[in-house]
Formats: sequence, structure tokens, C-alpha cells
Amino acid sequence: MLGFTASRTQICAYLFGVALFSISFLVFLNSAISFLVIQRIGQDHGVGDAIGTLGFADELVALVACPAWGLLSDRVGVRTVAVLGYTIIGISLWVCTLAKNVYPQLLLARLLFSLGATASATMVTAILPTMTVVKAVEDPRAPVRRPNGTSHAMAASISSELTITPARFRSSSPDGRTAKDTGSSTSQLAGLVGLFTGCGALVALVIFLPLPTRFQHTGASPAAAVADAFYVVGVVAILVAVGCFFGLKNLPGEGGKGPDKLIHRNSQKNTASPARNRPTLSYARQFLASVRLGFSSPNIGLGYLGGFVARSSSVAISLFIPLFVYDYFIRNGKCETAPSDASDHARGCQRAYGLAAALTGVSQLVALITAPLFGYLSGRYRKFNLPLMIAAVAGVAGYSAFGSLASPDPKSEDGSGAVFVVVILLGISQIGAIVCSLALLGRGIQNDEGPPDEPTTESNAVNTSDYSSAGATFSGSPLAAPISEEAPLLQHDDHPSPLTPSAPASYNHLKGSIAGTYSLLGGFGILLLTKVGGKLFDVSGPGAPFYMMASFNALLLVVGIGLAVREAIQDWKKQDQTLE
Repeated sequence: MLGFTASRTQICAYLFGVALFSISFLVFLNSAISFLVIQRIGQDHGVGDAIGTLGFADELVALVACPAWGLLSDRVGVRTVAVLGYTIIGISLWVCTLAKNVYPQLLLARLLFSLGATASATMVTAILPTMTVVKAVEDPRAPVRRPNGTSHAMAASISSELTITPARFRSSSPDGRTAKDTGSSTSQLAGLVGLFTGCGALVALVIFLPLPTRFQHTGASPAAAVADAFYVVGVVAILVAVGCFFGLKNLPGEGGKGPDKLIHRNSQKNTASPARNRPTLSYARQFLASVRLGFSSPNIGLGYLGGFVARSSSVAISLFIPLFVYDYFIRNGKCETAPSDASDHARGCQRAYGLAAALTGVSQLVALITAPLFGYLSGRYRKFNLPLMIAAVAGVAGYSAFGSLASPDPKSEDGSGAVFVVVILLGISQIGAIVCSLALLGRGIQNDEGPPDEPTTESNAVNTSDYSSAGATFSGSPLAAPISEEAPLLQHDDHPSPLTPSAPASYNHLKGSIAGTYSLLGGFGILLLTKVGGKLFDVSGPGAPFYMMASFNALLLVVGIGLAVREAIQDWKKQDQTLE
């Protein structure tokens, strides 16, 4: 039977738990932390500086925590890290209400929250490959052909579900066809992940953020109402952790992981499941392997770059579009109050606030609507990564156009309604980079580098029933001797392993490390754009951050075109070899 290896319960727990709430708690805290500072702590000066410092510290922690959680998940399992992440989020939200000052109490609470938020965000990427690996259910009594031509009946202790790659399934099926390949499944699920993360932001804006106001209507004081809201949202986070604990149980490919892998470098002898007798790579080698894959695997490398652009786009839209609008209104004297009059500035610039909300809202709405479309296109048109290239082109055009706008206000003399077309391009660019990069990582982790119709050898496709250990990926018989710690990190044709002369069937044993590196590069993109882009905003003009984003998308486009040209050349060489 062909289909997802994950059950419906596991897929629902992933989408409605991990993906939906991965961003909602962050949106809530970022929006409500000013209420904590003003109404709970009672600080009425330097609020902007305090909130900026807290956000910057959050990103610094994320740069370290994202790869750390990814490495850890390859040892203890993605389910454990997801549960820990949402548990930490819930506890940190409660701790925030106990802070009596910004430094150090609220800062420490915010850093604790960052640890949990990075865990949940990293697991969105790490869990995806476990959902979409194709499986074939075979008769456990059916003979299994050995390389030497002999056969034996499969032992009852070995699972009857053999994880295989699309090429292996095609080679073993009577008509050579598959009903659904892993690349399409991964891409379509990635589109749903983009949709659910967008809905998670709406959950925060529609349900979580109005809680303080609702509590005040019941008679609570402003300080108590803010605290009650944080308590309620913290309880929701704990409930999500409980849901992940039960819903993500027994994920495919996660067997054999546990606390014993945290320190021990080698697994204990397991006579019941020889496939689990694998060495455990050191954390440094795990991380180095994930970095090297960015250069050796086209899918993973392009996915890394797409994640860098995607995370940067989120900051450009949510931070610099409002800043661009406010700057225009202030420079042209369209605010009713002076910028120094902070108490009435929001009221005096209501048109600016409304326009900024409209522009960012249209951009995010378009992203929400087109997320499933990009998921479908990414699976349907995988050759040359056309959907990602379309998103990059939209980014180059949209960000360049927005940076050169004379006015973001369509009602002004030098403005135009075309500004909404521009922000639509920005939304398409953002969600295209998010969905396509997730799909590329999923296919790269499954080592599915070619288009669906590209033939691969049987030796490349062989996989075992359990590839979950944080050690080397095995091909062929699970009874083969394990690879030593001194063996090459990544097995390729020019570095044959003791087990197979070809590349491993998948990098599933490194999926957490790959997800952590992906999040690390995304966090670096955020820091680069906020710091360098913010400085250029003041020095060169308000369009500078958007030109930076245009250059990021141009880099993505150039790399994507280069890989497409290489793929086309390889196809021509294969055709010539076939004709010969």
C-alpha cells in the first residue's frame, strides 16, 4: 500500500499542533510584551529601547538554540523536542508575569521563551520528512532476495513495513508506476504547513491579543488583565505540548532514539533489532554534516538559501513596510502631531497606521491564500525548481519597486493604487520561499534529488526498516557492520562506504541537524536585515532595506538558475550516453 508513513493522528498533531502554534505564541509575546513593561512592571520611559533590546537578545539566543535543538532531536527524537519546546513556552509565559523589572527578570523570562520558541519552530522543519516517506506494506512471509541470489523469509521480529524510495518502489511494482511519489507529498504538505503557520498568526491576533481587553471588561485591573492573558496563553501552550506528546507518538523513523543517546556514542547491542546497532555521531560531526550537505546536495543547499530569504522577507514585510509608511507621513507633515509627542503620536498618525496595516495585511493575506498553491506547484513542477524561481522573480520585482516608491499612500498626489500590486508580489515572494524551501529540504533529506521520472539504480534506493539512529545511514542488509566514528560524514560515490558504493538512501538520521542549520541561516538573515538594513534606512534612505531584500532574492534566483543549468547539462549527457 502506498501513502504517507505517518498516520492521520500524527499528521493532524503536526499541522494543528506544531505548525499552527509554532508562530502564534511568538506573535502574541511580541505584541503583548509592551503591555507587560508599561502596565505590569510600570515602566513608562525607554519602552521602545527595552523592547528592542529584548527582541535582539531573543534573536541571539535563537542563533545558538536552533542548531542545538536540531542536533538534540537527532538523539532524543523530534517528538521529545517539540513537547519540550511548547512546555518551555508555557512556563516562560507564566514566568513573564512574575517579573518586577525589565533587567534582568523580564530579560531572563524572554530568553527562556526563546529557547522554547526555537525548539517548536525548528521541529516544523524536522518533522516534515517523517510524514511523507513512501511506504510499501509487504507480506512478512514473502522471501527477500539477497544480493547473492539466495532468499529467506523475513523474521517476525522485523517490521513488515519497509521504507523505500520512489525509485525502488517503481522498480518493484508490476507496471513501474507509483500512485504518489515522496517529492509531491512533501511539497503538498509543505504548502499546508505554510497555510497553518499563517493561520497561527491569525489565532494570535484574533484570539490571544484581545484577551487583556476582555478580562478588563469583566472588572479586572489592567495589570491583572495582562497577567491573566499570559496565564491563559501559557495553559494553551501546555495543552499543545500534551497533544504533541500523544499525537506524535511512534513517528516513522524515530525508533531507537531516547535519552540514552545524549551521551553514549555507541548503541548497546540490540538482538531484537540489529538495524539499531549503529554508532552515534558526535554533535560537532552532526552539525558539520548538515553544513556540508548544503554544498553537496542541490535540494538542501537551495533550501537553506530559500530559508534565509524567507525569514528575511518576514522582517521586511512586518517591520520595514510600516516604518517606510510612518517615515513618509512624518517627512511630509501628514501627521497631526509632532513625532516627539509620543502620547498622541499614534492618534495623530492614524492614517499612517491604517495604511501600514492595510499593506501588510494584503501581503499576508495573499501569502495565506497562495501557500497551498505553491505546495502543489512545487510538487508538480520540480524540474529546475520553477516555483521557487517564480517566487524569487516576484521578490526582485516587488522589493525593487517598493524601495523606489515616491509615496506608499495611494491617495497622495505622487501615490498610486499600484502599491497594492507591489505588496502582493512581496507576499508571493515570501510564501513561495517558505513553502518551496521546506519542500526542497524534505526531498533533500529523502535524497530525492531528481525529477519524478528520473531513473535511479537499485543500489541508490535501498533503505532499511529503521533509519532513525543519529549514526550512519545503512543500505542493504541491516546485519552489516556499523560504520565507525572515523568514517566519512557523508557517503558519496567518490568515498564508498563498507556497505554500499553509492550515496545513502536518505539523510533522515540528520533531519534535525539539517532543520537546525536551516533555522540558523534564517535567523542570520533576520539579524542581517534588521541591523544592516536599519542602519541603511537612516543613512541611505527608507528604500535601502527593500533593495537589500531585492538583492537577496536576486542571489536566490542566480543560484537557482545555475543549478537548473547544471541539471539540464546532466540530462543532455545522460541522453547522449543512452544514444551511444
